[in-house]
Amino acid sequence: MKVWVAHEAGRELLGELPAGVDVEVCTGTQAFPSDPAGVRFWVPPFLATAHTVGWLPGFTKLEAIQLLTAGADVWVGQVPPGVTLCDARGVHDKPVAEWVLGAAIGMFRRFPDFVRAQEREDWATKKFAPTPELTGKRVLIVGAGSIGRAIEEHLAPLGVTVTRVARTARLAEKVHGVDELPRLLPYAEVVILVVPLTELTRGLVDAGFLAAMPDGALLVNAARGPVVDTDALVAELESGRLSAAMDVTDPEPLPPGHPLWRLPNAFLTPHAAGTVDGLLPRAYGLVGDQLRRVVAGEPLINQVSEGY
Repeated sequence: MKVWVAHEAGRELLGELPAGVDVEVCTGTQAFPSDPAGVRFWVPPFLATAHTVGWLPGFTKLEAIQLLTAGADVWVGQVPPGVTLCDARGVHDKPVAEWVLGAAIGMFRRFPDFVRAQEREDWATKKFAPTPELTGKRVLIVGAGSIGRAIEEHLAPLGVTVTRVARTARLAEKVHGVDELPRLLPYAEVVILVVPLTELTRGLVDAGFLAAMPDGALLVNAARGPVVDTDALVAELESGRLSAAMDVTDPEPLPPGHPLWRLPNAFLTPHAAGTVDGLLPRAYGLVGDQLRRVVAGEPLINQVSEGY
């Protein structure tokens, strides 16, 4: 069985593989290592784009695609019938939760303001009043998957009150449905987005959503940029009523001159929440497990259905 992986380091991280598994490296930045027509299991490059998806017609014997990302929005609806699409659910839980925690603390404690003061070589003690704190806040997590659960675990020591929201309510798990957001948002001092990008979540955070958030609230987007209506967000941020921390934007990458760059109550990182030293060992540990399942005739885990 011919397998393509996206990183040379991945070969050693797959673990022991069954006989007959032939692993080749296709990074996406060089010529194909061989004819893609013979590939049965493909691990595309991390954060693959529509350009990468455009290679699919050449993979005529493909059986499975294992993504290195938790999001599968670029691939949904593009994968040929008979090909199983799997995401990297579980791989990014702790790194993204760590980013969310750090970004939220940084915004409440005004770290970006202090960085700007440092750049001016200005100690500025008299200019800074006592800051808000994340401790004890009411937090709404929109997205009740494994990343959402990891975020809740990371927040627990701070004594926050967490409310979870998913596509549909799950009463046994105390998860609310998205239809309840108008009732829940006015009480949320922090709103954290970790939903996949689907037709149902595109533009979910619109002007009405933002208007329902209370004064002084923080929006944290660790999902996908188009989940938020950028124009509506800019309007709220320019008013000074809300603040936001974003690892993703729409458009992405954010072009020079965009108003989000200059807003003092907006914190931006370049889609880097999951890019940590432990990414490849965790990701290729999953890939190796999936390959052993294929050879054993067992069903793959993390299969994507309806964008999830």
